[in-house]
Amino acid sequence: MPIYSSDSDDHPVPLRNPLGRQRPLHDILGGRKVADVLLWKNEKLSLAILIGVTAIWFLFEVVEYHFVTLLCHLILALMAFIFIWSNLADLIHRDPPNVYSFQLSEATSRYFFREIDKLLSRVYDISCGKDWRLLFGAIAFLWMLSVLGNYLSSLNLLYFAFVCMETLPALYERYENEVDYLAGKSSRDVKKLYKKLDSKILDKIPRGPTRQTRFA
Repeated sequence: MPIYSSDSDDHPVPLRNPLGRQRPLHDILGGRKVADVLLWKNEKLSLAILIGVTAIWFLFEVVEYHFVTLLCHLILALMAFIFIWSNLADLIHRDPPNVYSFQLSEATSRYFFREIDKLLSRVYDISCGKDWRLLFGAIAFLWMLSVLGNYLSSLNLLYFAFVCMETLPALYERYENEVDYLAGKSSRDVKKLYKKLDSKILDKIPRGPTRQTRFA
């Protein structure tokens, strides 16, 4: 059933992309493995990452582990695992661990630094003020984030942001029509409120006489 949007009930107009999105959400998020994780295309990997980050948050925030202590314990556990595996490889008929399998590939490193370069370029373009709406939106978002930082620890704030990033895109993709309808309805209500405010209050504010420019 199509969703309609209009200021008048007599002439409904189909509502399309009220959030200004012109491309599929998967392409907007990069269209690669990161997008697959955020949209839960690979449910096992997305769930594993969410559980891993939650475990790290639990250790630091609830158990109150110190970073250096946890890092040393993880390295000790990894060393013990490699030692046992290397010395018992012949008994269990398995090859010893290969150190090169733990290295990042050159393509992965290039992709990582390329994404950082894109992010920095994007921040530079926004800061130049080429898109005023985007600039003021970024300023408002950073200001709200700074206010939240006064009431939440850095770890809780990062974990909250990660959970939102991990869940909201997938929820939006699943309930896209409902969210677009509510967003369009809210946008229309705000426009109606502004029109009423403009007609009842702003238009009644006295303005100075306008100068008429004479042309020769």
